[in-house]
Amino acid sequence: MSKTIPPQLPEIPPEQSLIEYPSRFPIKVMGAHVEGYVEAVVAVAKQFDPEFDPATVETRPSKAGNYLGVTVTVTATSREQLDELYRTLSTHPMVKVVL
Repeated sequence: MSKTIPPQLPEIPPEQSLIEYPSRFPIKVMGAHVEGYVEAVVAVAKQFDPEFDPATVETRPSKAGNYLGVTVTVTATSREQLDELYRTLSTHPMVKVVL
């Protein structure tokens, strides 16, 4: 599975944003079900939300168990923060997809 870097998103004026900041924002991350994967996703979440609580992580294995979906809910403080968080997760070598 090859990775693509997400395109630069257009600038949205704050008054047109559908998200009010700060707010709790769930992010789904898919990757291979391997040792260290959840910890790697948590480490990235903590980079962007120092108050992130690893106890809130939700995981869901794929039907065959080869992949693991991880949902992290961060406190979003700006569009820039979320964009950079998505970029960082998308380019992480253990991550396949970020939603």
